[in-house]
Amino acid sequence: MDADRQICGRESDSQFVELAVEVFSMLADATRVRLIIALRDGELSVNHLAGIVDKSPAAVSQHLAKLRLAHIVSTRHEGQRVFYRLENEHASSLVTDAIFQAEHSLGGIPRHHHPQNEAPA
Repeated sequence: MDADRQICGRESDSQFVELAVEVFSMLADATRVRLIIALRDGELSVNHLAGIVDKSPAAVSQHLAKLRLAHIVSTRHEGQRVFYRLENEHASSLVTDAIFQAEHSLGGIPRHHHPQNEAPA
């Protein structure tokens, strides 16, 4: 059981703590968070992502390059076009949880705590 905890990096002195800080640092940018949200449903081209986040393709490419170096996104080439996708589900989960945490800072009952079947008051 302790072996599982060590592998998962749950110990405070784990080597993964510093790497986790680097991941959080990479996600500490609104454009990169928006890119991750956009990529949750599958791969998209740079131009499509640029339209979604309302940034120039050049600026989006810079952000995506950083996310690729951090192994958060990966690429697929089709001719001259490059398509990006999330490397795994963890970045999406981190962003979702961060947004949920942000909702708590507003006070009241956060949207994610409302039962889906009830209409908001």
